[in-house]
Amino acid sequence: MSSENLPQSPEQQLRKPRVAVVFGGRSSEHGISIVTAGAVLNAIDRTKYDVLPIGITTDGRWALTADEPERMAITDRKMPDVAQLAESSEGSVVLSVDPGSREVVYSEPGSVPKALGEVDVVFPVLHGPYGEDGTLQGLLELSGVPYVGAGVLASAVGQDKEYMKRVFTSFGLPVGPYVVVRPREWDNDRLAARKRIVDFAGEHGWPVFVKPARAGSSIGITKVDDLSGLDEAIEEARRHDPKFLVESLLRGREIECGVLEFEDGPRASVPAEIPPVTSHDFYDFEAKYIDSASGIVPAPLTEEETAEVQRLAIDAFEAASCEGLVRADFFLTEDGTFVINEINTLPGFTPISMYPRMWQESGVSYQELVDRLIQAALTRPTGLR
Repeated sequence: MSSENLPQSPEQQLRKPRVAVVFGGRSSEHGISIVTAGAVLNAIDRTKYDVLPIGITTDGRWALTADEPERMAITDRKMPDVAQLAESSEGSVVLSVDPGSREVVYSEPGSVPKALGEVDVVFPVLHGPYGEDGTLQGLLELSGVPYVGAGVLASAVGQDKEYMKRVFTSFGLPVGPYVVVRPREWDNDRLAARKRIVDFAGEHGWPVFVKPARAGSSIGITKVDDLSGLDEAIEEARRHDPKFLVESLLRGREIECGVLEFEDGPRASVPAEIPPVTSHDFYDFEAKYIDSASGIVPAPLTEEETAEVQRLAIDAFEAASCEGLVRADFFLTEDGTFVINEINTLPGFTPISMYPRMWQESGVSYQELVDRLIQAALTRPTGLR
């Protein structure tokens, strides 16, 4: 019997739902995930929910952390780390994979394991591989624990830029020119793979962007102006992911739009615009999170342009079979056409991040946004749906 169909005990009926906020992780986005977790923990209504913060270290250990959001912030331009927040350097949290139990157990070497009680819903704020890519979602499906956000397939599609573009193309959504280099291609014939990139740049023009295929927050991305910078850019991308892709420069405005699932289906927020960042070559990680480059909300678009980007954002949400939330990123090209760049199934979620800001402008406060996502997850079953 799956856990969502189990009869509730009187104690379960009386207690508040317990939300496990899971953050950190093994990806390059470890630090920004912790910053997001701090914001979410601050926003959760403690009169409605009990909270269990669980941090995942960079080596994959699930650690029990204190409920201290103030420690989960960028300090002196440095990102926080789960290892510094963990209550123990060796203790680990284990979630049962028995779908008939949602019990969480904490254990330390030489000590008797301690039950921490049941978890009713997981709010994952992990970014990148090993969290946003369907791996954590698969574990939670096996455990029968509801969770915020996209399921296994949509999470995997949303993380892999190659397959994301393939899905969008199959649904008729406009994408820009790109070429993908997979690990086996690079390892077996590096010269041939490099020639494909050079030929691509010859066809579409320089500059190009070299990106890890399965990373986010603009980590590992390099803008390459000519052939001299290509090898270094490839090395940087492969440092984060053995599969990488090269995209042509799309000249135009950067427009983002949030999608949130309501009872009657997904709705789109007012869009935002990311203006050119004069202090950076493009809207990279430091511009986003360290120097806090800010977008314009709402974007100065015509009514027709706003309606079109909102339609495309919802179409992208549906094409990838998303649930809960998505941030869809577009270019509005010089000829007036919207081209989708990517979606994020677990976008940056601090109060100053673009996704919450777009919904704030659309009439949904940060606290209401967090609550709506938790409530939606609590009512959504695990398994095939």
